[in-house]
Amino acid sequence: MRVMSDQQVLQAVDAEQVYHAWLHNRRHVVAHRHGMRWVRSGGGEYLVRLTDSSRNGRSLGARSPETEKIFAEFQAGKERADSRDRALREKLAEIARMNKALRLGRAPSIVGDILRALDVQAEGVFSVVGTHALFAYEAMAGVHMVRELLASGDVDLLADGRKKVSILADKLAPDGLIGLLRKVDKTFEPITPGSYRAANADGFMVDLLIAPLDMRDDTRVSAQAGDLVAAEVPGLQWLLNAPQVRATVIAADGFPFAMRVPDPRVFCLHKAWLSGRVDREPMKKGRDIAQAQVLAELIRERLPQYPFDETFLNSVSNALREAFAKVDVPAPGALTDEVPGLSM
Repeated sequence: MRVMSDQQVLQAVDAEQVYHAWLHNRRHVVAHRHGMRWVRSGGGEYLVRLTDSSRNGRSLGARSPETEKIFAEFQAGKERADSRDRALREKLAEIARMNKALRLGRAPSIVGDILRALDVQAEGVFSVVGTHALFAYEAMAGVHMVRELLASGDVDLLADGRKKVSILADKLAPDGLIGLLRKVDKTFEPITPGSYRAANADGFMVDLLIAPLDMRDDTRVSAQAGDLVAAEVPGLQWLLNAPQVRATVIAADGFPFAMRVPDPRVFCLHKAWLSGRVDREPMKKGRDIAQAQVLAELIRERLPQYPFDETFLNSVSNALREAFAKVDVPAPGALTDEVPGLSM
């Protein structure tokens, strides 16, 4: 790992602030996207709030001073949101150019595009739990890890299966997760009908995962018919139940995005636990323990607010406590000098 320079840290903070301003306004844009209109019916005129692109909607009442005020305020709000969206998009493009110049771009651009779209439409529904979560932890710590630890051809999205279909359906309406992925890249398709995995034409994959459900529960966790169906994966209950944190990550194209990830200590111990599973592929085991050990050192050196103390270890499962022995040693040569960047 290399520590980011002061200049890079300052730029990353600026990128985070602009991203959150854009995100807050973008949600207003989405809330106004279908609009309102006046509809004549039965000799009267009614204000209708449109709810989809097919111009379906719900009535807000007959024309009156009150509904005219609602319509005027809605139109003014839409114009403000659209105007700010244009300005903030220009600012984001400027920030992205500077991020690239300072070599801050880290995560694959496709991951940034997907998580940015999910942040707008389905905030808080998914956590990232695979290798790509390491981008969030390095951003939190102000370091860059070696690329070999971070390379991955898929992103793992963890949903809370206990909340069942309703949350996914509400947040991802009307097109589901696969519909949202196709808005990012139209080539995304489920690997097979009813699969938990989608892939695009470049072979990049998105996996929809949940923690194991009760044996008596046979509900398929999916946003809608024809969408991805979540796969149950042992061990994910620890990541699901861990406190969640958000970090702003810079994509390879320079554009920032937010990533929601589990407590870094739980993720670290989960990786160490994975490395000891007899059913884990041997090549993945070595990578799992390398990631766990480097992350443990990062936590000790750069994230002291997350101590591996008695209170924390007593709060996790026996399996994770046992895995702690694998990371309770310094990772050799983990931290080095500053990340190279441009001087201004």
